[in-house]
Amino acid sequence: MFIFGDSLVEVGNNNYLSSIAKSNYFPYGIDFNRGPTGRFCNGKTFVDILGEYIYKLDDHNGLPTYKKSMAVLVFGSNDYINNYLMPAIYSSSFNYSPPQFANLLLNNYARQLVALYGLGLRKFLLAGIGPLGCIPNQRASGQSPPDRCVDYVNQMLGTFNEGLHSLVDQLNRQPGAMYAFGNTYAAVGDILNNPATYGFNVVDRGCCGIGRNQGQITCLPFAIPCTNRNVFVFWDAFHPTQSVNNILARRAFSGPPRDCYPINVQQMTLFS
Repeated sequence: MFIFGDSLVEVGNNNYLSSIAKSNYFPYGIDFNRGPTGRFCNGKTFVDILGEYIYKLDDHNGLPTYKKSMAVLVFGSNDYINNYLMPAIYSSSFNYSPPQFANLLLNNYARQLVALYGLGLRKFLLAGIGPLGCIPNQRASGQSPPDRCVDYVNQMLGTFNEGLHSLVDQLNRQPGAMYAFGNTYAAVGDILNNPATYGFNVVDRGCCGIGRNQGQITCLPFAIPCTNRNVFVFWDAFHPTQSVNNILARRAFSGPPRDCYPINVQQMTLFS
């Protein structure tokens, strides 16, 4: 499995890059068996868990090939959180309307996907963007009451997610290609709208963070996190807990088309 993405699926490569965004310190990894590794989570990421599901299906005979391997791509969140939604620093929101910006991202995304196909990869899971207006960082922005999501942020993501869904249909016309769209927005939205169903009771703040909604400043070194992490949807100002990642991985792996379209990861893995 090849992973291309942002901090939602980071496994430690970021430790070796020049960046102020780090998570190789406690309490990150507090529930991970090796402690802090650079994962932006209290435990396992979405791709850690998805990889475990895939591993159980693999016969492990012979060396893996590009054709048999799966590429998981998780992009887009940072383009909004750390660019489009920061008009004091970046001009993108002045230069592009929300639909124009989404189409700009999708066009660049499509070119990279075609390039990966050209290298021999044939199986792709493309994760959509979740409801960013509901993460603690955005709730803490003061653009909505603390107990509500920032609706306009969520609304602007529709063009991107719908476009990525359509892009999957287009790319599946390539010979031998299998692309799937992971409906992150709907899956996380379901958790936020029905938290008790999934065992959560804290949906509006981070387990580790500072300020309003524990989301104005993200989890700092040696901060004291919440003790009941299993009932929190969000670990820090931006990222979900391992408990949420478990649900997202399960739905991508074996969920119906509304979760993973047009086929799920299990079906894709079993297809030789």
